[in-house]
Amino acid sequence: MAGAPTVSLPELRSLLASGRARLIDVRSREEAAAGTIPGALNIPVSELESALQMEPAAFQALYSAEKPKRDDENLIFFCQMGKRGLRATQLAQGLGYTGYGEASPAGGD
Repeated sequence: MAGAPTVSLPELRSLLASGRARLIDVRSREEAAAGTIPGALNIPVSELESALQMEPAAFQALYSAEKPKRDDENLIFFCQMGKRGLRATQLAQGLGYTGYGEASPAGGD
């Protein structure tokens, strides 16, 4: 997936073990409800652009989590196969987020 930083599985495991990763599951609510990585925040890719532009208090009220900051390191978007994770990463980049990446297996969904 050219143009987006990708986090390998060993890198992701290391970041998670050290508590330095902020994971955002960009799959649908139904997909995330069926199972996700523990601690991941679910924001469907269809909502991500508006979510990242919300005021922090509105984001907190809607997602029950602190809004990511533009300079947060290790903000990692993931989906099932990679296509939505790539799209989310590109959206974040376009909105000025600098410490992002995508964790995905090969393929597209």
